Amino acid sequence: MLDAARDCVLAYGVRRTTLTDVARRAGVSRMTLYRHWTDVRALVGDLMTREWVAIISGLDLSDPVPAVVTGVRRMREHPLWRKIVAADPEMLLPYLLDRRGASQEAVLDLLEPALGDPRKARAVLLIAQSFLVSAPTMLGPLTLDDLDTELTAILEAYLG
Repeated sequence: MLDAARDCVLAYGVRRTTLTDVARRAGVSRMTLYRHWTDVRALVGDLMTREWVAIISGLDLSDPVPAVVTGVRRMREHPLWRKIVAADPEMLLPYLLDRRGASQEAVLDLLEPALGDPRKARAVLLIAQSFLVSAPTMLGPLTLDDLDTELTAILEAYLG
């Protein structure tokens, strides 16, 4: 069902995706979906968590600086991220302004033991989020590679 939701969001965006679309694509009834999710936003929230956790769980945090920079790059390139940012950026606002989401909790669960300090883990997550979300506003004459170099320098100075 999450794969079907991903396909629908990539095709239509979050606002134009319906549970009926997802059910049809998944080959299940709408009631089956309603047993698991109350609405499309809840379904997409679980989809985002699955996709983002897959990215971060594959990182080698024994050397956290390149791992974090790689994670930011992979997120930036992820088709679901790109679609949500382009078509439905308001989906991200609660996780940036009001509360931590399951994906952010998963990042902290990985960063805290790697860094040995919950304060540092939160600061690194905030830095990484800013480079993920706002980097496109800083392009020209800089490139994403230039900004990733700066992210590396910031993290090395902070964690070094």
